[in-house]
Amino acid sequence: MTTRSERFKTLLATAKERILVLDGSWGVMIQRRGLAEEDYRGERFKDHPVQIKGNNDILCITRPDIIADLHDQYYAAGADISETNTFSATFIAQADYEMEGAVRDINLQGARIAREVADRWTAKEPHKPRFVAGSIGPLNRMLSMSSDVNDPGARTVTFDQVYDAYKEQVRALHDGGVDFFLIETITDTLNCKAAIKAIFDLEDEGYERLPIWISGTITDRSGRTLSGQTVEAFWNSVKHAKPFAIGLNCALGADLMRPHIAELSRIADTMVAAFPNAGLPNAFGQYDETPDQTACSLEEWAKSGLVNILGGCCGTTPDHIHHVADAVAGLPARQVPERPVAMRLAGLEPFELV
Repeated sequence: MTTRSERFKTLLATAKERILVLDGSWGVMIQRRGLAEEDYRGERFKDHPVQIKGNNDILCITRPDIIADLHDQYYAAGADISETNTFSATFIAQADYEMEGAVRDINLQGARIAREVADRWTAKEPHKPRFVAGSIGPLNRMLSMSSDVNDPGARTVTFDQVYDAYKEQVRALHDGGVDFFLIETITDTLNCKAAIKAIFDLEDEGYERLPIWISGTITDRSGRTLSGQTVEAFWNSVKHAKPFAIGLNCALGADLMRPHIAELSRIADTMVAAFPNAGLPNAFGQYDETPDQTACSLEEWAKSGLVNILGGCCGTTPDHIHHVADAVAGLPARQVPERPVAMRLAGLEPFELV
């Protein structure tokens, strides 16, 4: 049995040879199952006082067979990395379902399921090891923006509460065996910083430090995150965490995300990752971009030397990931640039003093 540090060294070595492939959407695949309230409740939550259908993270406990099967599908499609099904597994997000008490078990079981499936695929195909990313999603509450238009200082949570929520999550993901943490779909950089601190502070409890991958979200054509930062300002705000990869995901399809990935590729002295949506949703909230269309766009990114890791977000399926993996197979990964030393700061805009 390899250690986590050994697995991560293997991941970095592989990333020097080729573009790594991440999995795709989980929400769309779970929706296709047509699950009923009883699937979400299982035996453990059969008497839960509120409806919990739609709380996909709880399936790590009540339908682990479905979660394991989805990991299997993505690894079979060619993914090197699969995320744990823990996108909303914090006590702040789970409060919507009155599920705060289940948070540790959701993360622990989600990590264990992913670890077991990844290890099985690695044993079966040792030439193509599989890795597990501990998924840490955004919260439904923000630290950077007021909750009351009449009170700029109003917040529904404090930094300490956000930190505590992420601390519980990352501790359980670590215990469950993830290879690294993926702080993803970041709309609020201050929330992200709370997650980073929570990860770093695990060392004070005797935990091994695990690498971090950070993925922000440009919410619309403004080219900014929801909390108002440009891509470069966002990078300047989080680069102190020394992530092994920085990137973007969600909100945009590949065509609209490309200029922002190109900018990140220019400025980031670490690996660049991207997992765009399958285009933009149609009037019915569905995604129409076909697997070959997604793969064609991402193949161009790869050939242009923009990326080190590619995958899919909303609307993408194992078929999308299969096409992407085939399209980028054999293409060289982006070369990480060396940037001149400078003081780089950020508010909503970047500031650089050479």
